[in-house]
Amino acid sequence: MRKERWGVRAGVMDWMIAVGVAATLVVTGLSGQHSATDLDLLGYALLAAGGLVLAARRRAPVPVLVVTGLCAVGYQAAGFDVPAVAYLFAVYAAVRAGHRTVTVAASVTMLAVLPLAALASGLHEVGEAFAQARGALELAWLIAAGAAGEALRQAERRADEAERTREETARRRADEERLRIARELHDSLTHQISVIKVQAEVAVHVARRRGEEVSEALLAIQEAGREAARELRATLEALRDDDTTPPRGLDDVPELVERARAMGLDATLTIEGRQHDVPAAVDRTVYRIVQESLTNIARHADAATASVRIDCRPDALAIRVDDDGKATPERAPAPGVGLLGMRERVTALGGRLRAEPRGEGGFTVQAELPVEQTS
Repeated sequence: MRKERWGVRAGVMDWMIAVGVAATLVVTGLSGQHSATDLDLLGYALLAAGGLVLAARRRAPVPVLVVTGLCAVGYQAAGFDVPAVAYLFAVYAAVRAGHRTVTVAASVTMLAVLPLAALASGLHEVGEAFAQARGALELAWLIAAGAAGEALRQAERRADEAERTREETARRRADEERLRIARELHDSLTHQISVIKVQAEVAVHVARRRGEEVSEALLAIQEAGREAARELRATLEALRDDDTTPPRGLDDVPELVERARAMGLDATLTIEGRQHDVPAAVDRTVYRIVQESLTNIARHADAATASVRIDCRPDALAIRVDDDGKATPERAPAPGVGLLGMRERVTALGGRLRAEPRGEGGFTVQAELPVEQTS
C-alpha cells in the first residue's frame, strides 16, 4: 500500500514538473527572441512537447532524453532562442537510471547540433550561433545535471544494498533459530519417542511369540509411536531444510484412514468433487484436521465406526468427520488442545470449524476452508 501511494505521489510530481517546465519554455518563447517565420506554431508545439514529455522520465528515461533533445533542436531550428531546460531534466533522469554512456553520447551530439540548428534558423551568424548554443546548453549545467543524477543513483544503490543486507541478516537469524529449535526438539523428544516405540514393538513381539492376543491398545501405542517418529523426523527435516520437505496433505488422507482401520476402527473415506491445486497451508490443514479427528476418536470416543467426507468445491474444501461414539449433547466432551489447535488453524485461513456432539449420538467435526480461485 505504501509503495502504491508513493507511486501515485511520484506520478503527480512528475506531471507537475513537466507542466511547469513546458509553461516556462512556452512563456520564454513568447517573450524572448525568435525569428518571424511560418514555423511559429511548430516551435511553440515543440516547446510544450519538450516539457510535457518529462512526465515519462522515470518510466522511459532514454526515449525522453531523445525526445527532449530533438525538441530542443527543432525549436532552435524554428527560430526560438530558448535554453534547452527540458533536456537538462532528461539528462538527470537518464543518468539516475544508470544510462551514462547513452547520455554522454546524446549530450555530445546536442552540443554539436544545436549551433547548426541556430544557424539554420537565421537567428545568428556562424560565430554567434556557436556562442548562443553554448548559452542554450551550458556545459557546466549539463555536467551538474549528470552529476546530480549519478549522486542520487549511487545513494539509491547504497540504500538498496543496505536493505538487502538487512534481509539477509534476518534470513540468517531465522535459519539459526530454526536449527536451534530442531536441535532442541531432537534432544528433548527423539529419545523419549524412540523409547516408547521400541518398548511397544518389543511388547507386541513378545506377546505374539507367547501366542497371546495382542490388545488393541498396545497396537495403537505401537502405531502411534511409529507415526510420532515419522512426524518428528519430517518436522526436523523441514526446520533444517527451510521447508524443502514436501508436507503431508490431502493426498495422504487415505493413509490416515487405513491406519485407523488397522487399529480396529471401521473407518470410511469419501472424496467428492474434482480435486484441484490448493494453497499449501490449506492442504496441510486438511490433513491435520482428519488426523486429529481420527486420533480423538481412537482415544476418547469409544466408537466402532467413523466416516471421513471431503467435498472439493471450486471455492472451498469442506471436511466432515463423524463417529458413533459415546458423546451426546448432554455429555459433551471438554475441548482439548487438539481441538483448539484445529480451530486456530482453520480460523487463520479464514475458514469455519464446528465440533460438537451429534443429536443421534457420536461426535462430528466439520470445517470449511476457503480456496482462492486462480484464472
